[in-house]
Order: sequence, then structure tokens, then C-alpha cells
Amino acid sequence: MADAVRTPDPDLDWLLFTQSGVLTYRQALVHLSPAAVRHRVSSGRWRRVCQGVFVAGPGTSRFDQHVWVAVLAAGDGALLAGLAAARAGGLRGRWRREAIDVLLPAGRKAPDLLRRLPLDLAAVKVRRTTVLTPAERQRGRPDRTTMPRAVVDAAQWAPDDNEARTVVVSACQQRLVLPSELLAVTSRMPRARRRALVITTALDAAGGAGSLAEIDLVRLCARHRLPRPNQQHRRTDAAGRTRYVDAYWRQFGVHAEVDGAHHTDPVQWEADMRRQNDIWIAGDRILRFSAAMVRSRPGEVADQLGRALTAAGWRGPKDGKRRI
Repeated sequence: MADAVRTPDPDLDWLLFTQSGVLTYRQALVHLSPAAVRHRVSSGRWRRVCQGVFVAGPGTSRFDQHVWVAVLAAGDGALLAGLAAARAGGLRGRWRREAIDVLLPAGRKAPDLLRRLPLDLAAVKVRRTTVLTPAERQRGRPDRTTMPRAVVDAAQWAPDDNEARTVVVSACQQRLVLPSELLAVTSRMPRARRRALVITTALDAAGGAGSLAEIDLVRLCARHRLPRPNQQHRRTDAAGRTRYVDAYWRQFGVHAEVDGAHHTDPVQWEADMRRQNDIWIAGDRILRFSAAMVRSRPGEVADQLGRALTAAGWRGPKDGKRRI
């Protein structure tokens, strides 16, 4: 069977490369005969993952291949969306939700084959929308929604509010999206789930917060009627290097640092201690809290911040009433 014998085809090889080794039967027929496609499947060089979609090579598929399978199986016009689209655009992090979201125009029926994907593939969730501007479509590998739209969708489809806020903050912190871009998307989606949460978190990020813990700290201050700090304050250490402090009350010379998981790293821990010593030597006060403490024991954090600020000259709220 001459047409079943592999001959070099640069165009087919390039297609497989750009689509992470995934292609549809229709795409394959542009380069091969039906007999050649059958030969690749029967010989184990290609694997049929669902009707009309193949993965080149045996074994378990990778997540980038799962993404291509989902979009190609959904048919023409399908877009990768939500968290999967944000990850394809470079968003880093550990996420509880692994389902792949595919966006279709409203009214279009999802192919049945999406419900019969192999168990080794991530679950696919078909979404539909009537609100998607041409500017929110991005050509890519595969085609997907733009990063601002992907982040807003990921937030509204997240399993809980905390992960939704983490997605928004992470995208801003990693400089993949601007808070103003998120606000522009939400302005076009008045009925989006968690719209208010996305707006509030984006505004907090625009105010200088570099992490979810810093946002929690600022909200804690507002809730307990403490002065709002300056965020990501820039200072020069004793060695002349530029450093950033999470929160700084410049008027009172009080700093606050919120430690994440990196405090278990001895090298980072020693660097943090040197920075803390530099601040004390310069005459300022510094308080340190874990991110877990800010979330789980906000009253204790607020009490210590209030006492530090009072010792530095703060006279409390104008009406003299603090919330502890």
C-alpha cells in the first residue's frame, strides 16, 4: 500500500508541531489519503482520542494536547477560554480547577463527542456567550480569548471566591494584564458572576498590591479603621540595592511585611532578616505576619498594627473608636 508508507511532508510536520501533535481527520486528509490515516492509527503512530481527532504518538496526552483536543473537537469557531486560556497565555500558579473551558457562540450546540473523551484527558466544559467582541478573540495556538477576558471568565468560573481573587491578582502581578483592562471587560459584562469581586480586586491591584495577602492586609486596615498604608514602598538597603516593603506608613515610620510560603527557604529567610535589621537600624518599626495569620486571625494582626502605629504617634480614628 504505497500511500500508507510515510513520506516526508514538511507541511504536515509543521501542523503537528504547531498543534502540539493534535489534528482533526479533516486536517489530516489535506496531507494524507484515508488509507494512510488508517495505517498511522493501526500501527500505533497516531492515537484516536475521539471521533475525528487524533494525537500523534502513543501514551498519555499532555495538558497542552488536552487543550487542542478540546478546541478541535468543539468545531469551527470554538475558543479556548477561562483559566485554560489564561494558562496558555502564560499565567503561572497552582490551581484547584483543571477543567478546560471552551467558549461557543450562544445557541450553538456542543458536539456529543466532547462528552465521550477518554478518561486520561481533562474534563471539558462548554460555555456559551452573547457578549464577545472581536477584540476579545486572539489568534493563537489554539485560538483563545484575550488575557483580560480569560482572567475575568476564570474568576467567574472559579470554584470559590478565594481562587477567583488569586487568578486576578496573579495575572496582574505577573504583568500579563493591566487592572484597567480587567475593568474594561467587566464594563461590557454587567451580568458576569463575581463581577463586583473582580472589580474590587483589580482596583486593589491598581493601588499597588502585589499579592493577595497584601490586598487582605489593606482590607483588614479599612475594616479595623487603621490608616491605609503605602503599598510596595521602594527603599534602598545598606548595600545600595532597591527593595520593596509590602506596606509602609510613612508618616509613622511603620513597616509591615506579609510572608508567604518562601519563608521556609533558608536563603530567603536570611535575606528577609537582613532587610528587617536594616529597617530597624534606620529607626523605623517593622512588623511581620504570615499570610495565613492575616486571613485567619485578622483581629490579632489589627491589634498589633494599631499598637505599633499608636506607639509611633498615631492618635486613632477621629471619633476615637477602633474596631478590634
